[in-house]
Amino acid sequence: MAESITESRIVYFYEAVRCGTIRAAADWLNVAPSAVSRQIGLLEAELDASLVERHARGVKPTEAGTFVIEYFREQMAHKDDLLSRLQELRGLRIGHVNVVLGEGFVSDVMSGPMQLFSKQYPGIAVNLDLGGTNEVMRKITEDEGEIGLLYNPPHEPKLVTRASRMQPLMAIVAPGFPRESRSQTMTIQELASYPLAATHPSFGTRQMLQAVEFADKIRLEPIVTTNSIAILKQFAKSGLGIVCLPEFSVSTELDAKELVAIPIEHPLLATAEAHVVTRVGRKLSVASNKMLQFMTSQMRAFR
Repeated sequence: MAESITESRIVYFYEAVRCGTIRAAADWLNVAPSAVSRQIGLLEAELDASLVERHARGVKPTEAGTFVIEYFREQMAHKDDLLSRLQELRGLRIGHVNVVLGEGFVSDVMSGPMQLFSKQYPGIAVNLDLGGTNEVMRKITEDEGEIGLLYNPPHEPKLVTRASRMQPLMAIVAPGFPRESRSQTMTIQELASYPLAATHPSFGTRQMLQAVEFADKIRLEPIVTTNSIAILKQFAKSGLGIVCLPEFSVSTELDAKELVAIPIEHPLLATAEAHVVTRVGRKLSVASNKMLQFMTSQMRAFR
């Protein structure tokens, strides 16, 4: 076993694991697949350890490979820390912030923190990647993003919540939606009696509805399933039925009186929370810390 590590070889190994296959990593790195395999082989020889398990569907890291990936991620985090300190010296004139968020947070982010951040720090580039709850959590734990915005996420020991606020899941309908009940709230039974559109199970809102189904032994069967909040909004605006979203995700439409939010009578839905998360142990760059401050102070989801 060598006394030092050729750091450049780890990149090939890391991308093969991240992309799932040697060929996908080669495409990402713009090299031949044989080059990726060769560099992984040289790294394994250098460390005297098997790093990948090859399967029909691609590659997975061995236990030793997992240690190498953790080492690589820590090194990348240290590099980000160094760049952060240099940014601070330059007065935040250049830099970048990586945010991963659920689509329901988009209008809240764009109308609040992005307005101020872009004006105060025009040289800082902001990357906004969308994903369902599971995808956002994965990207933050694997350092593909610095800040994550999540709606009612499951517990994940690798994530730390930097801010949270109760944001109940509401029944969102078009004005004048024909309800048999005149109540200002809606029961689960009433919700189940109308056409429903919902997100896929990888999204926090759908996971909450599934929890209610299990707890109350009731069926909430969407007639439309989508990965787009925009489609859910249009479904409700068109009067086709009901969608379940927190108020902050439809704030623009509520202000314009294009949609109406009705509280749902259920403790699981009433206690849902919006969260800003980062990876445990991850030191944010100066620019990312500024963005985090703007988010927690300017977004409706956290006010």
